Amino acid sequence: MKETKEIQEEQILIRITGQDRPGLTTAVMAILARYNAHVLDIGQADIHSTLSLGILIRIDEKGAGQVMKELLFKATELGVNIGFAPVSDDEYEDWVNRQGKNRYILTIIGRSLSARNIEATTRVITAQGINIDSILRLTGRQSIRKGNQHVRACIEFSLRGTPKDYGQMQAELMQMSHEQGIDFSLQKDNMYRRMRRLICFDMDSTLIQTECIDELAKHAGVGKQVAEITERAMRGEIDFKESFRERVALLKGLDANVMRDIAETMPITEGVDRLMTVLKQCGYKIAILSGGFTYFGEYLQRKYGIDYVYANELEVGEDNKLTGRYLGEVVDGKRKAELLKLLAQVEKVNLAQTIAVGDGANDLPMLSEAGLGIAFHAKPRVQATAEQNITTIGLDGVLYFLGFKDSYLGEAGKL
Repeated sequence: MKETKEIQEEQILIRITGQDRPGLTTAVMAILARYNAHVLDIGQADIHSTLSLGILIRIDEKGAGQVMKELLFKATELGVNIGFAPVSDDEYEDWVNRQGKNRYILTIIGRSLSARNIEATTRVITAQGINIDSILRLTGRQSIRKGNQHVRACIEFSLRGTPKDYGQMQAELMQMSHEQGIDFSLQKDNMYRRMRRLICFDMDSTLIQTECIDELAKHAGVGKQVAEITERAMRGEIDFKESFRERVALLKGLDANVMRDIAETMPITEGVDRLMTVLKQCGYKIAILSGGFTYFGEYLQRKYGIDYVYANELEVGEDNKLTGRYLGEVVDGKRKAELLKLLAQVEKVNLAQTIAVGDGANDLPMLSEAGLGIAFHAKPRVQATAEQNITTIGLDGVLYFLGFKDSYLGEAGKL
């Protein structure tokens, strides 16, 4: 009886580079389909109309020769370069096994990004023994002729592996950030990162570029005294509750109508309009957790459709003047963290799906409690503690830490 010869199969890595054009991938796949090639992996990048396409196939020995011959002819016809590399079974299995390693997303942001910035970032990655799987530009292409005050650049690195020392990696990235004037975010690439659902913002010096209590104090003629107490509190030098009581007491006798004037002229932080539009369209629940005042938080709530506002309520007397007292429990750092956890329960989301954004020492508890805590143009102590910082661009930089790409956002993402 004649024995049936076993069909031998092999892996071939196909690399194609050159000027991109419609139909190129279709032409390549038509040849592979003709010989029943099995595609094990595929990846394509297009930079300034220059294509880089990689395809890893498994095919029988007889078909392999025919495929390579036909692809060479097709490459000449299309005007692209093509190369082939054999991949052994052991090499392929080793590659498959490595896919189970930890994965991270490292995002860097700046008004612009230079080769020096990227070199410094990749040096930190390499020193930790981590592999870069892919590099993706999240921001739109920049014009070199048209000026734009809101220009920004963002690159996302997809990493695979386990850092030798995660803490050291964070410290080196922080140092690089300070030295080179760029921001970064290092996050585990898991299902929670892709499914954030609740975002909580501080208000004063985060959503707005002022401290409302300082504005009230100016109208009351006690601006200098209140500003000094505010700065000490934000730096964490004095207890927030005590400083709050002291400052509110100095506002006694101020006409409550002043709050409306302040609210209508509050300077909104760069990027807030864009950020809120995108978050609302994408179904995020949004909260303000503020050590400031309810009146101003509710003004922003009406303006942006914010879901929750928790802040401090100033007591107003029958004469429509501030009494120098407040109502209810003070919203301090501890209370902000409690509220974040409570809102997560109410919205039925895992705490890992929450985001917190703030600038002051009283924001640190909620920043550390949230799945993603972001310090925004923060005080030095907060920057040193938070794992994610934004200091170079507007508040819509949060979108890039969430993985949004400008090209995804359409009309909502326009500057």
